[in-house]
Amino acid sequence: MDRVLTTHTGSLIRPRALAELMTAGPPADEDARSQRDHVIAEAAAEAVRRQLEVGLDVINDGEMGKANWISYLYERVNGIEFRPIERERSVSNLPPSRDRQAFPRFYGEHDAAIDRARRESSAARGEDEETAVSHAWVCTGPLSYDAAAVERDIANLRAAVASADVLDTFLPVVAPASAYWLVNEHYPTEEEFVFAIADVLHEEYRHIVEAGIQLQVDDAVLMHEADSVLATGGSFADYRRWAELRIEALNHALRGLPRDRVRYHVCWGSWHGPHAFDPPLADVVDLVLKVTAGYYLIEQANPRHEHEWALWRDVSLPQDSVLVPGVVTHHTNVVEHPELVAQRLVRVAELVGRDRVMGGTDCGFAQSAFTQRVHPEIQWAKLRALVEGAQIASDHLWGRS
Repeated sequence: MDRVLTTHTGSLIRPRALAELMTAGPPADEDARSQRDHVIAEAAAEAVRRQLEVGLDVINDGEMGKANWISYLYERVNGIEFRPIERERSVSNLPPSRDRQAFPRFYGEHDAAIDRARRESSAARGEDEETAVSHAWVCTGPLSYDAAAVERDIANLRAAVASADVLDTFLPVVAPASAYWLVNEHYPTEEEFVFAIADVLHEEYRHIVEAGIQLQVDDAVLMHEADSVLATGGSFADYRRWAELRIEALNHALRGLPRDRVRYHVCWGSWHGPHAFDPPLADVVDLVLKVTAGYYLIEQANPRHEHEWALWRDVSLPQDSVLVPGVVTHHTNVVEHPELVAQRLVRVAELVGRDRVMGGTDCGFAQSAFTQRVHPEIQWAKLRALVEGAQIASDHLWGRS
């Protein structure tokens, strides 16, 4: 290949009708399930069409079959109970952090926005918001995996690209460290619980790879948990112990799968916030590179982390692996200029090698059904700028005029 390839992180903004279906709870009967699956398939096909129109090389289904990038897993696993709990108004879904402590008024407004989204979701489910309650996912028995939903997603992606000239495809899945909001009431130890999740995820991972599709493991929680641990009185050593167990579990979940079919994505959490207390990449990059992946997708267009491209002067990628830096970000509505995208790609390629870099995005544009990080028009404009910037970078790196 004589050019820099392009991809993205996975989640794309859902059509309104699909968002309402995905947050409405389990289908009431087979007809309702069939209707929902039809809407998911149509949305996946449209997401593929738009990615091809933009010119991306490695594409996916936009995660149209998931209500949320984390909790989708709990809908596919036996041994988990979806339990109603009482909640206060405007309680954030974000973990504790020093960021929250330093910017209380900002996070107060952020929490209010989360509450508005909850109201919208409740309305989509036909609930009376005054009586609506939150739910918790609770592990109450041995975990086992139901492959029906992932097989649906595989079939939708295959059908959408069947008549297209596509270089490769991928499907995103959650990592053990990011299987968040799940309460353990069954396994006797934390380690047994984490590895039980890893065994379940192994089944999902295997289905995707055996279908000839690249596996992308999403692990946003791995990074921002450091701030949560420190904010609640722990030390960085405590955080490292937490993270190392989950990296070990992830490699357990990846056992037997070809490294060159695995993409590993990390960021510092995707919400639009200050991120002033994110751990530096230099402090956690060794954990990232322990994962047996062929591609490492790392947030790098976010202005809090863009300077960290220089780290690759001193840190070596594992043999035969590819770095996929975020060169456009979901953190702003400003559309990156293709020349800036090219600069970001070239400076990394000159450190790791032109054949070992691919253009990507910082994170997804819609991590859940009602999430919209930018306007859909801007989402596609950013991806178009990514492709155009990669073309400019390719001409520079391969010496074309």
